[in-house]
Order: sequence, then structure tokens, then C-alpha cells
Amino acid sequence: MNAPRATELHEYDEESLAINARHVQFEWDTDPLDYIPGDIYATQFWNVMHLVLPEGERAMADVFAQALPLIDDERLHEEVVGFVGQEATHAATHEGFRRYLDANGIDISAQVRRIEYIVHKVFGDHGLAGRAGERWLAERLGIYAAAEHYTAVVGEWLLDNREFERRATDPTMLDLLRWHGSEELEHRNVAFDAFNHVDGNYWRRARTALIASLGLAVLWFATSAEMYRKARRGKRFQLWWPLAYFRAAHRGLVPNLWFLVSQTWLYLQPGFHPSQMGDIDKAIRYLAQSPAVQATRPGGAS
Repeated sequence: MNAPRATELHEYDEESLAINARHVQFEWDTDPLDYIPGDIYATQFWNVMHLVLPEGERAMADVFAQALPLIDDERLHEEVVGFVGQEATHAATHEGFRRYLDANGIDISAQVRRIEYIVHKVFGDHGLAGRAGERWLAERLGIYAAAEHYTAVVGEWLLDNREFERRATDPTMLDLLRWHGSEELEHRNVAFDAFNHVDGNYWRRARTALIASLGLAVLWFATSAEMYRKARRGKRFQLWWPLAYFRAAHRGLVPNLWFLVSQTWLYLQPGFHPSQMGDIDKAIRYLAQSPAVQATRPGGAS
């Protein structure tokens, strides 16, 4: 692992954002399980967020908290603290809907066990110390920095997408997706900058990006396929899940494969920095009017 770098000029100083966890409030008592009407696969695709993210984002928060003593850049240190808080809030919020699925008889135990195994057994701390511990921390920082790139670009995709309104998507779930996506876009630089500050090796960044992209793709598609089969069980006709995915992508309800591949290619460019992505103001604007954020403010809904 390289020695931590001295304070340096950031590529995105003009943004000057303070990264802080927001209190949010989502109520699921009466929300439909098929929250995207007319497309069961799209609903299950986004349900994977509720299965994967609670464990993944808690683990990510732990890894970046471990890296904090190595970050001597005052601004970046403050951003990582806020990033850790936001990730912990995301995990708790998605777990709330996970419990709602369980309470409504959706068996997700096998999927949850798989996620726990990957997060804790495969990418866990393993009790390594010394040079091996430093290298493993750098590997995990690289993997999670790449994962954060995907969550940020998907977050921007969610904010820009108007097809959900045309399909009468449940507004509470849509708010959850866009609130989370907005915060991912808001802190898009933090994980990348933390990795570069602690290690910064391009070949580690490229290798961990490929691990993260392939691993996320396999995990996401396998889990959404399983959830889709469960949701369609007992129905007369079931479209094969790859065709269901391509139909949902054609309808604009999930990102298409080219979007995912092109973002991997972008991240692999040596000169890439997340600040090169789209307008961050769209995230700030959404967070200012998100119903879930408004509900926790004085005078908001109770």
C-alpha cells in the first residue's frame, strides 16, 4: 500500500458539498409488492437492492471507517465520515423493506444467506495484519470504490428516468429509489478519492473494477432471476427471465446491458474521476423535495 498522500487540490473543489446522513421516513404498511405495474421482472430487479444493500453497505461503511486513520486530508476525512453515515442509513432503510417482504410471505432467506456469505466470508476482514492486512484493505477499498461508481451512475439514471411515472410506479418505492440514488450521486467522489489517497495504484483499480462489475452483474441477475421465478410461480405463462430483462430494459424500467458495460469502460480509463459524471445539482434538488426527507423535518408528515 502506498503511503497516504498529502493534502492536494481536488478536481471538484467548486462543488463544495458537505456529505451528511439524512434522516428519512418510509412507511410500507399498505404498499403493493408489485410496485411497478405491468412488469414483474422490473419489480424483482429493483427488489435485489433490498436484499443486497443492507449487508453490502454496512460492510462498505466498516471498510472505509477502517481507512479513516490513513486519510490525512481534512476535507476528504470529513467526507468519508459523512459517506459512512449515509451508507449505514441506506442499509437500515432497505432492510425495512426486506422485513416487509418477509412479513408478506416472500421467502428471501436463501438470497440473504448468499449475500452474507459473500460479504463476510469472501470479502470480510479475515483477521489479516501487517503488510497482508494493508494490501487486503486496499483491495476492498478498490472493490467498493468501483461498486460506488455503479450505484452513482444508476442513481443518476433513476433521477433522469420518467418512465416510472408513466407506468404509475408506487410513489413511496420510487421515492426510496431516487432518494438513495441522489445520495449516491452526491457522494460519488468519496470512495474513489479515499481509495486513491490510501493506495491509488491504477492496476489495482482496474483489477478490482473488473471483479466488482462481474461479481455485481452475476449476483444481481442471479438473484433477480430467482425472485422473478418465485413471483411467477403458479401462473400459466412465464417469460424466460433473460427475455423478461430485455423487455424491461426496452421499456426503460431497468438499465440496459450497454449502459452497464459502457460504465465499466469509463471507470477503467486512467484519467477517470467521478466528478466527470453528470450534473450533481439534480441530486441536490431531489433531496430538497424528497417526501421521505420532508417527513422528518419540523412541520413534515408524521
